[in-house]
Amino acid sequence: QVQLVESGGGVVQPGGSLTLSCAASGSIFTVYAMGWYRQAPGKQRELVATITSAGTTDYADSVKGRFTISRDNAKNTAYLQMNSLKPEDTAVYSCNADLRVLPTFRQSNYWGQGTQVTVSS
Repeated sequence: QVQLVESGGGVVQPGGSLTLSCAASGSIFTVYAMGWYRQAPGKQRELVATITSAGTTDYADSVKGRFTISRDNAKNTAYLQMNSLKPEDTAVYSCNADLRVLPTFRQSNYWGQGTQVTVSS
């Protein structure tokens, strides 16, 4: 019943910015953490950034100083603000959430469908 829907992807020039959104909906009791991952063609999926319910963040070295993850707990939504984008940032970005659902109160991990980010001149 839980859904994660990403939005905000698109095509931007190098040095440009994009903000991705991930909205979690459904019978959610508690969201423990949310994060963004990405996968480029021919490469493995990699962690981009995560944020816990307490606001603790973690970033891949390749995006530190350029990307910022945030969340609106009331809306069960995570954001990824991407600045100074580089061609190597081109990938499908997917949202992940670790949460407890109702009515079972089970803790589970969920993925969104992904949104394409293309950085090209």
